[in-house]
Amino acid sequence: MNKYLHRVKEPKKYDYILIIVVGLLVCCSLVAIYSSLKQLQAYQSNIVFTQFRWVLISLVAVAVILYFGNESLYDFIEIIYKILLALLVILFIDMVLYRLTSHHLPGGLIDQINGAISWYNIPGLGSLQPSEFMKIVLVIKTALIINEHNENKTENSYEEDIQLFIKVAKLCALPLILILLQPDTGLVLIIGISVVVMVLCSGIRKEWFLVFFTAIVIIVLLFLYLYFYQRDILNIFLQDHQLSRFDGWFYPEESVLEDGHQLYTSLLALGSAGITGVGLQPTTIQLSEANTDLIFVIFGQSFGLIGSLSLLSLCFALDYRIYRIIALSDNAIEKYMMCGFLGMIVYQQIQNIGMVVGLLPITGITLPFVSYGGSSLLSYFIALGFILNASSKAKKLSDYVYD
Repeated sequence: MNKYLHRVKEPKKYDYILIIVVGLLVCCSLVAIYSSLKQLQAYQSNIVFTQFRWVLISLVAVAVILYFGNESLYDFIEIIYKILLALLVILFIDMVLYRLTSHHLPGGLIDQINGAISWYNIPGLGSLQPSEFMKIVLVIKTALIINEHNENKTENSYEEDIQLFIKVAKLCALPLILILLQPDTGLVLIIGISVVVMVLCSGIRKEWFLVFFTAIVIIVLLFLYLYFYQRDILNIFLQDHQLSRFDGWFYPEESVLEDGHQLYTSLLALGSAGITGVGLQPTTIQLSEANTDLIFVIFGQSFGLIGSLSLLSLCFALDYRIYRIIALSDNAIEKYMMCGFLGMIVYQQIQNIGMVVGLLPITGITLPFVSYGGSSLLSYFIALGFILNASSKAKKLSDYVYD
């Protein structure tokens, strides 16, 4: 930059294109949720209004974050982390009690949905899932740890990198174990991938990239060998319902009424939608978990190939705008934090969309800003607030003028 240039101080300017993209994704969400009710002929359900209420709550949360700014909120992260950890511990205690006595803790505040004890029933709000908010807190705390580590390290060595790995592992180990025991394997994967992305972007030695990707290849090849040739050994590490997801993925047509039902009906719904879809009308293709895990299928079935490509384009636009903010930001903590958020969002998009077209096994992973769910939606709007604060400080060529 020319030495005669200087930074112009102006009022905060947020990434309004990112705001528009998220707004369009939320509109797609409400339309798809409504469409899922029409297709399931559940006209009396109020989940569209419930989702809209969570949108309003989420907007209030974003406004609060924008008002205080990221730096002011970092001071509260440790307290929030401990509160969420305590809530996860209570859920674990309830799970142990339920397995021993078939009764939950008194008070009726803990919800069990689809066999998982992951929610608190809050009067007037509905179910809240602490683990959804823990994933955001872990990203922010990991960014703070990485920044502090990089500021204090004296050399770029393997020993320093290992120290960073240990610090991050100490932070994440207990929450991940508690979430895994609920059980919620999908959310553990989301958090794990986001943290790994942050560590890889933290400035560690490049050799760790080779170690990381080599480990992934070995794990995948070992899993495939055990799955096809030594399934008994694999049963030691994975439960039957987890392995059944892979059975449905590899052999969907052979298990249409069982493990492959979701994939088979998803492909049937998308394939029968044509170019423009069937619109917001009931169909004969019934989809389970239609407004959560299979929300992309619902939207694609309603609006066809055009609708599917449009939703995909919005997802790409969301990812690009966040990447652009990362590239333009000169704040280390915010760069690490946004790398975690981006890794988290991209993984969920790939997994959610990939599983309904047969590229990946079916898992309980939702599509950010689109799938039904108050806790998930609010958590990503909280992340959006931090991202928008970072965008207001990102450097741009137009921020500079000649003396």
